[in-house]
Order: sequence, then C-alpha cells, then structure tokens
Amino acid sequence: MDEFSRTELLLGSEAMRKLASCRVAVFGIGGVGGYVVEALARSGVGALDLVDNDTVSESNINRQIIALHSTVGRDKVDVAEERVLDINPGCTVRKHKCVYLPETADQFDFTQYDYIVDAIDTVSGKLNLVEQAMASGTPIISAMGAGNKLDASAFRVADISKTAMCPLAKVMRKELGKRGIKHLKVVFSEEKPLEPQPPEGTDMEQLLAAETSDGSSRRSLPGSAAFVPSVCGLIIAGEVVKDLIRMENE
Repeated sequence: MDEFSRTELLLGSEAMRKLASCRVAVFGIGGVGGYVVEALARSGVGALDLVDNDTVSESNINRQIIALHSTVGRDKVDVAEERVLDINPGCTVRKHKCVYLPETADQFDFTQYDYIVDAIDTVSGKLNLVEQAMASGTPIISAMGAGNKLDASAFRVADISKTAMCPLAKVMRKELGKRGIKHLKVVFSEEKPLEPQPPEGTDMEQLLAAETSDGSSRRSLPGSAAFVPSVCGLIIAGEVVKDLIRMENE
C-alpha cells in the first residue's frame, strides 16, 4: 500500500487521479495556510504553489505547523516545500516569495490553477485575490478571521453573504459588494472575538514592529492558539479536496 492508500479507500481511484492532476495555489503560509498545505499534500494533490514573503519567527511556534526552533529565520515557502516533498516526493512545488497585493498580482497567471486558497491577512490583498479568481473563472475559498478566538468548534463554511460575528467577514462583504461580487465561499468563526491581553511589561509597539518585518502594517496584534487556525486550515483543505472531486464528476 502506498502513502495515499487509506485516502483512496474513501475517495476511490478516479478521485485520487484527479487530485494528482490538480494544481492548487495557497496564498499565505501561516497559521491557517500552513495546515492547508499540509492537508493538501497528504491528500495527494499533484502541484502546489506556495505564496508568502515571510520568514519563520519564534512567535509562530505556538500555532504554525512549519514553525520549529530549527526553522526560525528561514523562509516559510522553503520550509513548506521541504515538508511537502517529504510527504509526497511526486508533488510539483512552485514557490513565490512575495507579499500578495494588487501591485504583485501581475506575477500570477490565475487561469493555470484548479483552485485558489486565500489565507492572507491584508484586506486589499484578499479583495484583489478574489477579483482575480473570479475574472479567471477559478474556484476560490477564503479564510476569514481566526485570531482572538478560542472555540475551534465555531468555524463554519458559508457564502460570504451568510456570515456573522466576524469583523473581517463584515469588511469583506461590504467591499466585495462595492465591486459587484455578491458570493464567495469562506470559512469563518461564529465566536465573538476576544480582547487580547498583552503580557505584563510588554512594549506593544516593539512587538508590532517585530511581527511586521515583511513590510505590512498592523494597528493591533491578535492573540492566537494552536488549535484554532489549524482547524480553520484543515476545514479549508477538506473543502478544496471535495470541490475538486465534485468538479470532476459534474
């Protein structure tokens, strides 16, 4: 039996051949995106594009599957690539070390993907990524906010129009509406965000600066736990796999 034989028992050989022929782009290899990549690699997806400009930091260790003391300081796309190829040496991995923003969108041909996963943080990047996916006719699923949450059971898969309680989903829903986009498949949490409590003696300005070395900017730093973004990422990966198989049968 090979590494995917247990999955084949559930999905069947045709589905496994379909997954092996698919190319999925994952934008953002962090707490959510890292687990998406992990599950897609373990599901037998044949080609993965990994998009992230960041390096692994110590503060990632509490929640990111690629973050270890041995990987601190390394590019996330490099660490993720090594992990994918250790799981499935036959997978084709393409790395893009960049921050996805409207200004970098021209680096990508979205028509070449069978599916796109949005696991990035910036609203401008998320909006543009959705627009590009819609324009190219490529299916996309978008992660909403996973920070400041503790209830991993509160995640739901829904259309953006059906979301509630998530501040990021509210902003995305409004901004997508302005662009004439009414529907988007998302994973969001129904849990009300908690208020992060800075550790005693912490200089939040210095902490924010250390956490935004990729050139992005943040007004606040969300708290996070090991068991929340991971669940969000695994749910997203499951939706991608099921959708890819479903498209084959339609």
